Amino acid sequence: MPLPAVAVDDHNLLEQAQQIFAPLPSTMATEEFPTPDDRVQLGRMLFFDPRLTIDGNVSCATCHQPAFYGTDALPRSIGIRQRPHPRHAPTVLNAGTQFVIHWRGDRVNLEDQAFQAQTSPITGGHSDHQGIVDRVEQIQGYQPLFEKAFPKEPRLITAENIAKAIGAFERTLITPAAFDKYLAGDVNALSPAARTGLAKFIDSGCIACHDGVGVGGGKYAKFGVVEDYWHATGSRPIDKGRFDVTNNPDDLYVFRVASLRNIAMIGPYFHDGSVAKLGDAAKIMGRVQLGIQLTNTDTNEIVAFLESLTGEVPASFAHVPTLPPGSVISAH
Repeated sequence: MPLPAVAVDDHNLLEQAQQIFAPLPSTMATEEFPTPDDRVQLGRMLFFDPRLTIDGNVSCATCHQPAFYGTDALPRSIGIRQRPHPRHAPTVLNAGTQFVIHWRGDRVNLEDQAFQAQTSPITGGHSDHQGIVDRVEQIQGYQPLFEKAFPKEPRLITAENIAKAIGAFERTLITPAAFDKYLAGDVNALSPAARTGLAKFIDSGCIACHDGVGVGGGKYAKFGVVEDYWHATGSRPIDKGRFDVTNNPDDLYVFRVASLRNIAMIGPYFHDGSVAKLGDAAKIMGRVQLGIQLTNTDTNEIVAFLESLTGEVPASFAHVPTLPPGSVISAH
């Protein structure tokens, strides 16, 4: 059934939104994972440096490109040696607000992702973590940068420190948007259509999963509550989601809920990039999660709200840094 008509009371809507969502913080640093400038600058270089992977031509930025808001615009990313990833690359922008990393939650945080990626057969390709350490040590320009980033540590260039530096950089990639101004009290930061879309987003039940600072990214949920998701998305193969990590039947077709921050810029959509357009993705979510049929008007207004979640790409991410000098031995 379609959504009922919505009469927007701007004052009440703002109060509702402030209770459900939260503006982006000024920092995603934690006590365990701080973001001092020297560490962030080192992480930025490591993030963009293709010399670290086994092929020497794939970097973090290959799958998380500034031009595509931290994704690569592919249904499924292509890693080293042209090996396909099983899922769509999630954006690194605002990723520090999420409670776990990856669609199936098999990475605890940004630093864990950067650490495990080093030996992934698709992402980094090294047989062990010493492989990436050897690569970085061959690039002479990195030594002084590690000295500045980790001044009190006896061993500077380690797989753990590489991951900490990349994570520190990623924690600075925050994209405040018009919606944050709205949550701060500026009602006119959202267009009338976007405010109506926000009201429908709330009233329809989308907020059961898409809430908090990330407008999602804070919990797991089954994809396909009302009907099997692949009937609506055309997905092939059918991904069992978190079940393949835990072998728990309760996790069948369960994924980490996507954050909707910058969602208008990071298609194609869903874990497998099976849907190209945001409006179509919204209709599918209404159908398979909530059992509702969004009209074109409903969809356009909800999309107008979702577009208010688009922020500006940080300058440190938009521009590729000058990488440290040095060369590495060619991969075999």
